[in-house]
Amino acid sequence: MDALNRKSGSVQSVDRAITVLEFLARNGWSGVTEVANELGIHKSTAYRLLTTLRDRGLVEQDAATEKYRLGFGLVLLAQSVTAGLDILRCARPVCERLSERTGETVTVAVLEDDDAVVIHQQISDASALSVDWTGRATPLHATAAGKIFLLHMPEEQRRRLLSEPLPRYTQNTIVEPGRLLEHIQEIRETGYAYTIEELEDGLNAVGAPIYASGGAVAGAVTVSGPAFRMPPESVPKVGRLVKEAAAEISRCLGFKG
Repeated sequence: MDALNRKSGSVQSVDRAITVLEFLARNGWSGVTEVANELGIHKSTAYRLLTTLRDRGLVEQDAATEKYRLGFGLVLLAQSVTAGLDILRCARPVCERLSERTGETVTVAVLEDDDAVVIHQQISDASALSVDWTGRATPLHATAAGKIFLLHMPEEQRRRLLSEPLPRYTQNTIVEPGRLLEHIQEIRETGYAYTIEELEDGLNAVGAPIYASGGAVAGAVTVSGPAFRMPPESVPKVGRLVKEAAAEISRCLGFKG
């Protein structure tokens, strides 16, 4: 089988697996024969699909009837989506006020794998920035949000990330792991992170952590602006505003700290 056919077969398997999940969502407990008839496939193929989904926790099987229904693994996946939606719900009005107050662009990012991914952006009418960062993955070591995630992530993950070469984006990008570790420790004392022309020349940013109800860092809110309007000496003032905004979002998420 050539590469194209292998890819097509893989996509077909994914499509069939999703169809199985949709069928079980509508019908509840169902047997292999019912699933096979719904998809128009052989029972052996349906059995393999169901077995794989069962092994991954996405469906469960009744030992007595041998029928299948949706599993609790889907709940875990849905929780991550719900958490993101909760952050957006809480963050939107806060980001709008913060953007108006600072006159700059405000973003909210979450950690996805090894990147900070922007899930919301609020651009002030006075902002000089017009780039839409929504949905973009940004490097951890060169962004304010990313530095927050680096500080609060598991030690094993941080050690792995810092053992790899860190890309340099500008002459100010911190690429030495030891220096970066020292730098992000400042966040514990100040409560905010910052970048001074580290991702792009002429762009500065200040960010603060958003906490979930259980105390874990759920995201980060950041103010970004041109260096001539947000010079290094403005970082403490912007930091206070960002911390207030992050605290408000955190309270909305149920954080009591």
